[in-house]
Amino acid sequence: MKLKAERLSKEGFSEFGFYADLLNPKSNRFGESPVEFFPDMVQMRLVANVASMSSVVVHPREYVIDGAEYHSHTCEATLPIDGDIFIHVGPPTKGDVPYDSMRVFRVPKGTIVVLKPGVWHGAPFAAGGKRQSALVILPERTYANDCFFVDIPKEKRLEIDICEDEK
Repeated sequence: MKLKAERLSKEGFSEFGFYADLLNPKSNRFGESPVEFFPDMVQMRLVANVASMSSVVVHPREYVIDGAEYHSHTCEATLPIDGDIFIHVGPPTKGDVPYDSMRVFRVPKGTIVVLKPGVWHGAPFAAGGKRQSALVILPERTYANDCFFVDIPKEKRLEIDICEDEK
């Protein structure tokens, strides 16, 4: 099965979470140039008192989704740092990967996306044919105490359909 990569939009992504373009803010502003402050652009619910900042580095690889995970009790934020990434998401379910409802979005560099609790997702894919880095924000040790991961069997793996000019 192939999934067409979509451009990130408020309408298209609202089922899974929300996002803000941190490099080109268009929200409430305090101050004028040379220092402008854009407060509270994104909030995310954390079940712990400690937010943990982690780095994920993704190298170019086949655009095939072979795994997915979700967190029952917390949001997860991802911020591509040095280039665009592709993320795959699916609506919350009771344990089965929602293969028929999965979607793929291109997340531009500097745009933070926050996934709601229960949303299926996985490691991002690098766009642009080169290594990309992203900041991941979760409560500390979420990977150890609130992460349900599934290896997708070969026959159910999803191929991401990306136009040549978007890779």
